[in-house]
Amino acid sequence: MRTPAAWLRGVRHPEAFHGHGVTRGFFEGWYIKLVSADRSQRWAVIPGVFRGLDGGERDEAFVQVLDGLTGRSWYHRYDIPDFSASDRAFEVHVGPNRFWNGGATLDLPQLRGEVRYTDELVPWPVTAREPGIMGWYGLVPFMECFHGIVSFGHGLAGTLSVEGVPVPFDEGRGYIEKDWGQAFPAGYVWLATNHIDATAGQGAGASLIGSVAIIPWLRGQFRGSIIGLRHSGRLHRWTTYNRSTERSLQITDTHVHWSVEGPDGVLELDAERVRGGLLHAPLRTAMHQRVEETLDARVHLHHRAHEGTVLLEGTGACAGLEVYGDTERLLAL
Repeated sequence: MRTPAAWLRGVRHPEAFHGHGVTRGFFEGWYIKLVSADRSQRWAVIPGVFRGLDGGERDEAFVQVLDGLTGRSWYHRYDIPDFSASDRAFEVHVGPNRFWNGGATLDLPQLRGEVRYTDELVPWPVTAREPGIMGWYGLVPFMECFHGIVSFGHGLAGTLSVEGVPVPFDEGRGYIEKDWGQAFPAGYVWLATNHIDATAGQGAGASLIGSVAIIPWLRGQFRGSIIGLRHSGRLHRWTTYNRSTERSLQITDTHVHWSVEGPDGVLELDAERVRGGLLHAPLRTAMHQRVEETLDARVHLHHRAHEGTVLLEGTGACAGLEVYGDTERLLAL
């Protein structure tokens, strides 16, 4: 059981560990994206911990690895004592692997070596009014799943041994986000890219994160959405809690079409679905291999002001994309 002080500390530090004192029905994982300067190497490394409802039998720590270009994926299981993390900062250890705000040290069959972050991490701002990406929903203790943005984007340096071959990541680009709580939503769409090739506006350093999901709420449920588009020196937001509205949401076998309007104007997204690798995701009973994810999707975006001025238009490459679960129910909400 977490103390009230620990809960408030977690609200202030979404990047840190939220599971101290929780012995069952809990997961937490950090999604760390590493892309080389020429974009030929695209990797996601996901350290985390899972505690089942049975009080220990299914508990495990893990490091998942996704080759975002080929769709290959691996799940490396560790015992719970091999996991440790700070509840005050981004500092995670899983076996010999370390992840922190200065870089990542990896000792995995697919990836070995150290990548350093050459810039300060750029998180979603945490304020009293908006404690991170979830807004005031981040203060609600019974939420099924919490989300955090550790860094919209940062530079990389260093060399990794990729399946035995030295690969430089100097001048590459990274991204970090995370989830924690009881389980992933029953249906959701998630996309993220910080490699935006602009045809209008300032795309340098731009980053996009978007998610729409089935959110259990008291005795019912609703469709909750969060989009953050960082460009031109500021963060533009379209979220359920800032009263943005969905103009349309369509999910087909080949695309996700999503259009929203809010205080920061109109945003239109068209994401191309491509086949990816299967990752393990937390259900309430165990970590199940069920989520197909890619780092090879493309997201066409168009951001304009209410009066029609185009603020940013282009294509997000090396994009992460997941479409999972009961999407029919998601669309019906």
